[in-house]
Amino acid sequence: MNRMIRFAAVAVIGLALGAGFAWLTRGQPPAPDPEGAPDAARVGDPRPDFRHAALDGRYVEAADFDGRPLLINFWATWCAPCVREMPLLDDFAEQEADRLAVIGIAIDDPGAVAPFVEELGVDYPILVGTTDVMRTQRRFGNTAGLLPYTVLVDADGTIAWQFLGEVKPEHLEREVRARLSSP
Repeated sequence: MNRMIRFAAVAVIGLALGAGFAWLTRGQPPAPDPEGAPDAARVGDPRPDFRHAALDGRYVEAADFDGRPLLINFWATWCAPCVREMPLLDDFAEQEADRLAVIGIAIDDPGAVAPFVEELGVDYPILVGTTDVMRTQRRFGNTAGLLPYTVLVDADGTIAWQFLGEVKPEHLEREVRARLSSP
């Protein structure tokens, strides 16, 4: 029994040290690299189309947002940085509701997403899918398939900004709000 407790303690300490080392040595997330995917959009390209199911069962298409800037966030319930940025995105969506549409597109099981979003209190629209969403995120420039991934589409349907990694307040201010304010 004492041997088992000692083994468990060593395992927990080893795991904690490994996680701490990984966190301390993490670099910046890689930039989106559409070079390896000819169908992957870049900044300045027209936004690709998509059609995904919302949590209420209706389908939402990219064209539903034509004429309005759109911030798209690809995420999953199991992605810690995704979960951390969602309250920030929800606040931003509320602040900019008259100038910007915000949607989240989950690469996840619909049964897991609905209660998760409800618990977090996220009010912006959430779409969900699996391989179809993976194809969409690739077409929006995320050829690595990593999460979270955020894209800003201008009102004219042009991709204005792509970001792979956790969105922070300074990103929203510098990259999104600044574009909303410019003519």
